[in-house]
Amino acid sequence: MSAKIEDVANQFFDFVILGGGTAGLTLAARLSEDPARTVLVLEGGAAHIDVPDISRPASYGSHFANTNYSYEYKVSKQEFAGGRELVWQRGKGLGGSSGINFLCWLKPSREDIDAFGALGNPGWSWENYQRRMQNIEGFSAPSEDAKQNVNLKFDTIGKDGPLKLQFPNKIDEAEQHIQQASLILFTTGGIRWMLTYEHRLSSTTASTLRHTQSMSGDPQGFFFAPVSHDQKSQRSYSTTAFYVPNKDRENLSVLVNASVRKVHTATSPESNLIATGVEFEYEGNVYDVNARKEVIISSGALGSPHILELSGIGSKDVLEKAGVPMKLDLPGVGENVQEHIMVGLSWELKDDVQFDTLDILRDPETYAKHLELHKTVEGVFTTGVTSFGFVTLDQLTSRSLEIYKSMEDIVAKLDPKTTPPGLLEQYKLLLERYKPGSTNPGLEFISFPGLMSFPNPPEAGKRYITLLVAVNHPWSRGTIHATSNDPSKLPEIDPHYFEQGVDLTLLLELAKRAREVANTSPMKEMIVNELNPGPKVQTDEELSGWIKETFGTVWHTSSSCSMLPKDKGGVVDHTLKVHGTINLRVVDLSVVPLHVGTHTQSTVYGIADQAADIILGRC
Repeated sequence: MSAKIEDVANQFFDFVILGGGTAGLTLAARLSEDPARTVLVLEGGAAHIDVPDISRPASYGSHFANTNYSYEYKVSKQEFAGGRELVWQRGKGLGGSSGINFLCWLKPSREDIDAFGALGNPGWSWENYQRRMQNIEGFSAPSEDAKQNVNLKFDTIGKDGPLKLQFPNKIDEAEQHIQQASLILFTTGGIRWMLTYEHRLSSTTASTLRHTQSMSGDPQGFFFAPVSHDQKSQRSYSTTAFYVPNKDRENLSVLVNASVRKVHTATSPESNLIATGVEFEYEGNVYDVNARKEVIISSGALGSPHILELSGIGSKDVLEKAGVPMKLDLPGVGENVQEHIMVGLSWELKDDVQFDTLDILRDPETYAKHLELHKTVEGVFTTGVTSFGFVTLDQLTSRSLEIYKSMEDIVAKLDPKTTPPGLLEQYKLLLERYKPGSTNPGLEFISFPGLMSFPNPPEAGKRYITLLVAVNHPWSRGTIHATSNDPSKLPEIDPHYFEQGVDLTLLLELAKRAREVANTSPMKEMIVNELNPGPKVQTDEELSGWIKETFGTVWHTSSSCSMLPKDKGGVVDHTLKVHGTINLRVVDLSVVPLHVGTHTQSTVYGIADQAADIILGRC
């Protein structure tokens, strides 16, 4: 690595970045472009560079519960989900969660990004976001054969950036059948299709279709999306894109296995806090490092609020209970937490279906065979989760007006005396997303090539297909707070799942619609029977009960350090500077004020890129 403890302890750096994950390494690369600026990154995990378990795609979930590669955060018992106790995993090591994610590359809607600005943050807009993506994306167009299946307009995705993106070498015909079934089912609801399947459909049906473009701010429809693979089918993530190419810069230092304990601060004559340095632990000893210009927290939506509170910045009540002396009363820290929720439905495939799902890797001999195949860029480890559908409430269900009115009731019943600051403004924007006629989709279908559902286990030798359904514009709000002044004790996480019952209603309608897709040709000809939830689960009450027992997170937690005005519950301003401080910023997904309606990898990179220009005075 570029730094040893003697290079860091008690030394001075212009910028000290807390976290070497998706945002942290992106930001470090940008800030260190000028050799006159010194940059230090402190990362709590190991380097994991060129480790096959990380670099090999399609190893989904294999890093979870492995303490070398992930942190395990236990979630509080969920009052509105039958007392469920979930676990949230986050990447541990350089690259952070970009090193253990499912590699999906999707972009939010234009409205989702413009909402940042609408909530009081000038300079945050879809146009700026798209410019950021040109700095990040290094897309390689698919082969001519693949273009027949993936007919997106490639002029709206960047080609020269360091993060390598591509479509998998092979998109199975079975995946195409699943999308075709979705198309046929949803076309009558006015869904716009993103692929050229006209040759498979009647001319009447085909004439109703309009092509759209998932990379230009309009993700509505069904489509195949790129993945963060390079051309050798290795994971492309913040380590390979932003650290490795720049690791020999003399002004860039990265210290791994260095766990941040707190930020040191002083008080300015104007009574604002000044970040002066950082206390961290390395190999059992505690050290300090000094910051000449800024300290930047990039520890994710779970880690960043925790570091702020350990540093004495947060709600007075929370800090008192945790035994942390208060430096700055900032009640928004750890509040407004938002998370995408999903549940999986799975079907057994017929024996004659030609589809190598990930289930075949349960056999040790087959697993070993595909490890070898991956060396020649073949086999199931080169595949990706690429098949997606995004629909509006109108398109999802005939109950849309009834459900929308229940959302209006939520807003109408808000008590001004007890409602968290800024929540009303967020809810008004949510109503816009769900209102009749909206074209902003936040309800998602994901085709997963294998079993990813509960509670019924797989049968040896069988293959499965899973439709994951997700609510990406949730109404419930959670919290993440320190409970102790001991930095090794993880924060208490309470997402308040289903506190707003409409989130459960949306997930129920999605699950019912997924069953309809499975019962539509040509998907229905591929399957034997439903494994999960199974034929015994039929009524809305039974299906809702199954959802509460088996739903999970999408690992897209946001908003715990929301970019909002202070009087609206904000933690950082539009420059990502912590309210009440002179030189302390937060740069990661925690600053998103209202959650975006899609997978978040691209948004984190975009936030980091814009943060660099803000810090350097370029915007």
